[in-house]
Amino acid sequence: MAENNENKNDMLEALDSIETVKVGDVVKGEVLAIDDDRQAIVGIKDAGVEGVVPAKELSTKPVEDINDAVKVGDELDLVVISKIGNDKENGSYLLSHRRLEARKVWDDIQKKFDDGETITAKVTQAVKGGLVVDAGVRGFVPASMITDHYVEDLNQFKGQELEFKIIEIEPSENRLILSHKEIVKAEHEQAAEKIFAELQPGDVVEGKVARMTNFGAFVDLGGVDGLVHVSEISYDHVDKPSDVLSAGQDVKVKVLSVDPDRERISLSIKQTLPGPWDDIEEKAPAGSTLTGTVKRLTSFGAFVEVFPGVEGLVHISQISHKHIATPADVLKPGQEVQVKVLNVDPERQRLGLSMKALEERPKGEDSDNGENYRGRRRSRRNNNRSAMSNAPEEESGFSMGDLIGDQLKNLRN
Repeated sequence: MAENNENKNDMLEALDSIETVKVGDVVKGEVLAIDDDRQAIVGIKDAGVEGVVPAKELSTKPVEDINDAVKVGDELDLVVISKIGNDKENGSYLLSHRRLEARKVWDDIQKKFDDGETITAKVTQAVKGGLVVDAGVRGFVPASMITDHYVEDLNQFKGQELEFKIIEIEPSENRLILSHKEIVKAEHEQAAEKIFAELQPGDVVEGKVARMTNFGAFVDLGGVDGLVHVSEISYDHVDKPSDVLSAGQDVKVKVLSVDPDRERISLSIKQTLPGPWDDIEEKAPAGSTLTGTVKRLTSFGAFVEVFPGVEGLVHISQISHKHIATPADVLKPGQEVQVKVLNVDPERQRLGLSMKALEERPKGEDSDNGENYRGRRRSRRNNNRSAMSNAPEEESGFSMGDLIGDQLKNLRN
């Protein structure tokens, strides 16, 4: 009788030692088996019941093969999600290790947020409106908080490990809003201080094309962007920067100006390239014939581009054997013409050209009587005086001496 009472007491003590399992409890479970490679069967310690852990609930990271994640005999910390079935004796529970991990991650992120610390996370997706990151839990970066300038293709960030400032955290709603822009801004402020202190006009440095607009390209110099105006990209005419440059392209640039107060840097790509007047005597020797395009007209002649960035002057007296009142009478901008090189001055970057030298002299011009010749000479002299008086050296590219010399040659001819 005493023995039976003792056994009964042992059973009561054993029953009392079995813990009641409730939803939300954190329990320990031993992996008893792997079921169809889809879930782990575990025994909940001190509860005398079993539970299941689906593969997706084993980790905050994707589980491709459950056998790599857990093995029979492993002991896991788990949180009870729900009860499966109503049978008190044979009922089991849906358990999760992932949610317990996530809970710890949320606690860690909350602490960093409270302490003003940043976190590092990997970008997993580029979606409409921003980036999705894996910070142990899902985080979201709005497009306006990715960086300090507009980015057209967000896919370039996919797979990158970036530093973020925590903007908003709400574990109960699984909401984590992050900003990389704040990090970039702080880095740029530090870099800007150094660059503006050291960079000088005339310096030639390496950079990377950050973005482009219709009026130029912004080049990242290592934390600070400088502007290459479209006119400073190439000696050739450039309609749009995107025609000759691409985002991310490495370029060499020359510093034109630095304005620390306005935080502006003016750059040039073309001034790091061979100049259009380099080797001009070889490309356009005196006596050679070239094809060019009329770029602009003045009262004293026409400027013709024979190479990208190289314009020469066809003086009005060198346009035609026939008398013309103004160059606009026979020429127009954009017109393609054949010219002969009369003289080359590389140092002053001047090129004297002639169109009439390539034309046959009209018959009978040499047999005109003296009166006609003198009258024509007076008319030409008057026109030439007018042309020369309206041809300042800085506009025409030729000095008054150059133009007078040309006229004397013409009169001799």
